[in-house]
Amino acid sequence: MAATGSRSIAQLSVLLQSGTLDPVELAQETFDRIAGWPDRTIFIELLEERASAEAEASRRRIREGRSRGLLDGIPVAWKDLFDIEGLPTTAGSRVLCGTAPAERDAAVVRALSAAGMVSVGRVNMSEFAFSGLGINPHYGTPRNPVSPPGEHRIPGGSSSGSGVAVAAGLVPVAIGTDTGGSVRIPAAFNGIVGYKATRGRYAMDGVFPLATSLDSLGPLCRTVQDAIWADAAMRGLPAPTGIEWPAPDDLSFVIPETVFFDDAEEGVVAAFEAAVERLRAGGAKVRRAAFPEFTEIFDLMARHGALVTAEAYVLHRHRLGGPEAARMDQRVVKRTTLGGKISLSDYVETLAARDRLIRSFEGRLAAGELILSPTLPHVAPRVEPLVEDDELFFRINGRTLRNTSIGNFLDWCGVSLPCGTGEAGMPVGLLVSSPRGSDERTLSVALAVEALLG
Repeated sequence: MAATGSRSIAQLSVLLQSGTLDPVELAQETFDRIAGWPDRTIFIELLEERASAEAEASRRRIREGRSRGLLDGIPVAWKDLFDIEGLPTTAGSRVLCGTAPAERDAAVVRALSAAGMVSVGRVNMSEFAFSGLGINPHYGTPRNPVSPPGEHRIPGGSSSGSGVAVAAGLVPVAIGTDTGGSVRIPAAFNGIVGYKATRGRYAMDGVFPLATSLDSLGPLCRTVQDAIWADAAMRGLPAPTGIEWPAPDDLSFVIPETVFFDDAEEGVVAAFEAAVERLRAGGAKVRRAAFPEFTEIFDLMARHGALVTAEAYVLHRHRLGGPEAARMDQRVVKRTTLGGKISLSDYVETLAARDRLIRSFEGRLAAGELILSPTLPHVAPRVEPLVEDDELFFRINGRTLRNTSIGNFLDWCGVSLPCGTGEAGMPVGLLVSSPRGSDERTLSVALAVEALLG
């Protein structure tokens, strides 16, 4: 069991396709690992009956020479925002437990099922995806598996269970959503790979929203290659396309000197700079530059409010005004209620400014240049102080979301990769980002970066 638990999608695929590993046995090993893991807060619901049927079908296909491809028989976990046929979609909240079961799987669930993947369960998350920390008072807060002995460090959110399930070796891949960093944050905190796709790259049918102008999806996994394979399947493709390993002299990066390093921990900066030197030694070109657009984003939010807050308020306004509000995480209620103060003119002005800032930023990049930055300014902090102090919670949540939310506002795609450790030996993430629609280029470059970082 330990042998399969530590393997990537690509490694498992070789074993499955060769017949060395049986899909049914792999599914059973997966559930045995989940049952044996001491943290019971990672999975909200297991799908043992469904997984058994999907694994049996995969076994038959592979034995009969009818494999559906690279992902046939690979286990996958789903953030509790994706519709699973026959189950209510609870979005990490108790208030939705009594809603009608989904009549069909979400579009991306259907896509990965068509690729032969085995859905093993739904994983925990921040309630309604509205926090970057991953703390959930209803289902519990998953423990970051890299936490020092005796400590409970945050998993990152909102795709908390997705990050922990992969980092703990319970599944090789979990699918999350990213509105302000919710794939890249748990990837960085847990020392794994997280890919946020360009908004609109995947069908969003059957995905519970947070803010539709910002929502995007992506896999959390062990390697960039795994992310590439998952990305293709999520788009209904039999195999990846457009991925080309770049030559070292084709790697060109700009490091933002604006916002990204503000109040960053020394250990984070040291790990990031060491990674930059390895990339330079491997032939990459790296420059540093100021981007006033980043400061303007936060000035804009201070004047008009945040897009995510405005859209979350519209989504939940009836809930906030009724008895359900008392059953929600009060920190989520407080943040969402702020959206009621954002006027229509504020919202429209923010959207107009967003388009302008996207064009302005993209005009500053050289041809083929990608953004290189620390994913987060700090490593995963301990849970207890954040639970006990709301003021600290909101301050650390804002800092945690700061770097990654710039990419959501400017509609970037990005890959967070582990690049070392900081305080208490906790993982540090390096983020490779590029403008909207540059996903193949970003994934290709991330492959080369991963190799150079070792």
